[in-house]
Amino acid sequence: MSVTLGAGFAHAQQAIDTEKELEKYRQMMSDPMSNPGFLNVDRGEVLWAQKRGAKNVSLEGCDLGEGPGKLEGAYAKLPRFFADTGKVMDLEQRLKHCMDTIQGLDTADIVKRRFGRVGQTSDMEDLVAFIANKSSGMKFSVPLSHPKEKEAFAIGQELFFRRSDFQDFSCATCHAEESKRIRLQALPQLNKPGKDAQATMGSWPTYRVSQSQTRTMQHRLWDCYRQMRSPEPVYLSEGLTALTLYLVKQAEGGEIQVPSIKR
Repeated sequence: MSVTLGAGFAHAQQAIDTEKELEKYRQMMSDPMSNPGFLNVDRGEVLWAQKRGAKNVSLEGCDLGEGPGKLEGAYAKLPRFFADTGKVMDLEQRLKHCMDTIQGLDTADIVKRRFGRVGQTSDMEDLVAFIANKSSGMKFSVPLSHPKEKEAFAIGQELFFRRSDFQDFSCATCHAEESKRIRLQALPQLNKPGKDAQATMGSWPTYRVSQSQTRTMQHRLWDCYRQMRSPEPVYLSEGLTALTLYLVKQAEGGEIQVPSIKR
């Protein structure tokens, strides 16, 4: 019994020490000159102002909720309802809408390159990094006044707790208990408002060292479903937007610091 307890204590201490070292690494890499995620920010800034598509115009007329071309604070209030589409949209959905309608851009290739990899950049990841960075230092304050926003929140909450597929997993399986871990990885508790949700949502988009890529929340949720061995969620689907709205609402009042850096 004492051997078992000792081993358990050693494992717990190792996890704590590992997390401390990872936090030191994150702090070292948080400077824009050290974090590769800021390369995405720079590319996104160019893409925002670049004239493209059949109409040969830039995205600077795109309304992300604060008015055409206004970026400061827009990410902090997304997802939200947009009257011109009659839908609740997250940032990537809204960007595709603006590419389609304002620029007249063929977005098939944009969607194909939605997730970057070695030798292939992603316009979406670059644009999200640039726009989200404009809300750094601000706090999440997503509206929940329109009936469609309330409906999307309820759907997102249902999706968070809904078990599915052959492993019978849900988001809540990993993220509805305090101080839960997978191996050495701490799992944030996201089923209630508070610091875990704030720290988690406030750090996306993030540069993933293990993937050498900057990732958005669309990718994070896609990867979660992949790890649950569930069918791949459709990119820019209303379901992913609803789940994102639920999670961002849990992070209400949390400060945004992006792009961050993670393992």
